[in-house]
Amino acid sequence: MAFATEPKNPVYAWAVHHHPEHGRTVLLIRDQDTSDLHHEWMYGHSGFLYRHGGYWWDGTAWHRPSQVVDRAFERYDARPVQDAITVTAADLLSHPGTPDNARVAKISAFTASKEPLPNWRDHLALWAERRLHDSKPLDQCVVDLQAPELEPAHFVDRAGLAKIAGVAPDDLPHPERGRRDLPGPQTETPNGPRWSEPVARDWAEQHRSAHGPQALLASTTAFGTDQPCGLVADHNHLTEIIRHSLEDSRSGKRRLGLTKASLEETAATLAWWPAVALTEGPNSLIPVSALRTTLIEAVIGGLAQDVENAREWGKGEVSLGDIRTDVVKLLDWYIQREPGHTPGLLGEICLTARLRLALPPEKVGRLLRQSLHLDSELDGKTIDALLDLALPPSAKSAGDS
Repeated sequence: MAFATEPKNPVYAWAVHHHPEHGRTVLLIRDQDTSDLHHEWMYGHSGFLYRHGGYWWDGTAWHRPSQVVDRAFERYDARPVQDAITVTAADLLSHPGTPDNARVAKISAFTASKEPLPNWRDHLALWAERRLHDSKPLDQCVVDLQAPELEPAHFVDRAGLAKIAGVAPDDLPHPERGRRDLPGPQTETPNGPRWSEPVARDWAEQHRSAHGPQALLASTTAFGTDQPCGLVADHNHLTEIIRHSLEDSRSGKRRLGLTKASLEETAATLAWWPAVALTEGPNSLIPVSALRTTLIEAVIGGLAQDVENAREWGKGEVSLGDIRTDVVKLLDWYIQREPGHTPGLLGEICLTARLRLALPPEKVGRLLRQSLHLDSELDGKTIDALLDLALPPSAKSAGDS
């Protein structure tokens, strides 16, 4: 690949990608987009040809826009387009355009149109007419894709996107200020962007993974606010300790002038900040970040022992034993207090097991589910719902739930 700012019109840049089988792709792009395209081509694992708001082709198959993160592989999960048909220049020119209606622009005076060219097929015909004699045949020049999901009649608007995601339309990112947090639209209309249903479902899946664990493991505090269930449990526990301490001293209770109701309120108030201080903030009483690292190493240590046992016993396939009960209990404790960090934690466990021990993420995901079912304080339905949200796509299997 190569990139170069156009010296005669530095607002734009040339981007060139060479594929050993499919040849050269040459794009004229805005110079400010160079770094993003370089990253996509070099590190994005998302092909080299992009259409319809991020649909991409890797030389073999078309995929939907990259949205769902797979932390076990540190990349987006590739989602193939169902019943996709690759459209070539030969396909489009089977109904010839009129080259005389097109023109070759001079780069020094070029300005990109804000709207699609109405006679684009004529420009394609002029391009085909001016190609060198040794260029690839037109039936090998990929231009576009067609797929049932890209029929405009099946697209959804903001209300449809919100419905698929299970949120109120007003809770979606702002259509202007939050545009980067929305999926790239497949088309723009006078009434706003439109998305294909599979793209909307992928966005909803990633949105639930990012926000769902926090909502799933939320409880209501004595003050009527929603907080992680582990924090609420800690607060309730400390409230009881303080309340009993106040009740144990009748003289203290009389001295403070506390009724039963005010005693409860005072105990809850006094207990709140100690409960928060256990796990919240950089100076928390329990070093949560260090605990996270220790948990990952504890799980990986158990897996490594299983791998070593399989090697010593000459087994072709590694059998994974249940994660130790004490490790699961600590994992359970962490998840209930940091539910929003659960996808990152489980993703790093699956990633580390894959890189260090060559264990498939699906196998590790199944073990995590099984071990939590055995020793977690959470009920089975909540465990399954949490792992369906938090495990990387490659760590899930159809028989998990």
